[in-house]
Amino acid sequence: MMDISLVGTGGMMPLPNRYLTSLLCRYNGRMLLIDCGEGTQVSMKLLGWGYKNIDCICFTHYHADHISGLPGLLLTMSNSGREEELTLIGPPELARIAAGLLVIAPELAFPIKMVELPVKPHADLRIPLTEFYVSALPLDHGRPCFAYSIETRRGAKFDLERAEGLNLPKKFWGALQRGESVCHEGADYTPEMVLGPPRKGFKVCYCTDTRPVRTLPGFIENADLFVCEGMYGDPEKTATAREHMHMVYADAAAIARDGNARALWLTHYSPAMPNPKEHLYVARNIFRESCAAYDRITRTLIFEDE
Repeated sequence: MMDISLVGTGGMMPLPNRYLTSLLCRYNGRMLLIDCGEGTQVSMKLLGWGYKNIDCICFTHYHADHISGLPGLLLTMSNSGREEELTLIGPPELARIAAGLLVIAPELAFPIKMVELPVKPHADLRIPLTEFYVSALPLDHGRPCFAYSIETRRGAKFDLERAEGLNLPKKFWGALQRGESVCHEGADYTPEMVLGPPRKGFKVCYCTDTRPVRTLPGFIENADLFVCEGMYGDPEKTATAREHMHMVYADAAAIARDGNARALWLTHYSPAMPNPKEHLYVARNIFRESCAAYDRITRTLIFEDE
């Protein structure tokens, strides 16, 4: 199973009951965070998942409400006893910007690896990590900005009946299950002899600070959960959202519908919108499974074949 929590749902500035937008994924005991604005670690403390096991932090872009919480979070991770390498992923200039922020966090107990994403129109950039596969898609925000897709991969199911039918000693079964071929008494055995088709994993997509781009529905296709900005819910704010290169509820819902997502969490609300649920009907008229998310909303995804 995979746990998802929207740690914060605010845009531009934190409010007393609404921290800045960030998403936390937990799978097999390891975690990945997307964005880290001011107050992120406070909300994470309330969530109670800990800090030490965050292996990767992805940044959509470098406006302060998406990255200014990084130094404090890294210090907390260091003080929690983390020693393993941490990966940071983001648009170009990640190294320069991170270096500036880390002037006030100079003595971390773990090394940092930085991955800067090239901005290529309509590119789907993939980065394999230990527990996650991260894909990134360039957006339209006036400066380099990316949407992210977080996926888990699962191996094929081991077919016990087929394995027993091979009359192959059980000591070789583990190798076949790991995808390795074996040789026994002059005969070759391949994983395909005992494995079924690949099993479906999870797919969670995250997108903020952009105008709708034509490649987004394909990028989020069949996502178990699509987390997308709805800076404004009121359709009358559409022109304002367009001017500042953001999206309204209707934009996010249309992308979720066209990408055949299973569910939509709206986020990154304007501080001028105190009640995000007020206009939820706008999104649900377009995509029924829309939710006006709130800080620390959590969902556990379960494998379909379990």
